[in-house]
Amino acid sequence: MKINYRLAIALVTGIVIGASVIQGLHAQAKPPAYVIVDINVTDPDNFANNYAPVVGKIITDGGGKYLARGGKIATIEGAPAKRLTVIAFPSLDQAVATFTSAAYKDARKTGDKYANQFHILAVEGLPQ
Repeated sequence: MKINYRLAIALVTGIVIGASVIQGLHAQAKPPAYVIVDINVTDPDNFANNYAPVVGKIITDGGGKYLARGGKIATIEGAPAKRLTVIAFPSLDQAVATFTSAAYKDARKTGDKYANQFHILAVEGLPQ
């Protein structure tokens, strides 16, 4: 009989500890972030060959995942965009860190040769 009580106490203790750890992990999770890039590409060939691959690696290394990259755009209201890119990041902090990094700033010098009017916004998403 004593073994059954010990087993029950150990089981309940394990459940309580497990639930506490899971609750703590959920509380620490930050909401995702989305970066919207609107730029005017002036030299599409050089942009695609010399800038996009370099900056693409910087973004994916920083935790970004491309959701849209220069596809067809439908303007619903307001001024039309030239070229849009949408990137998801695990958090706003990671998005900002990626676009303010030395590697991005260095790559941007190349990008400025083939595009202008960079407009980059980051927005925190809703908690998952």
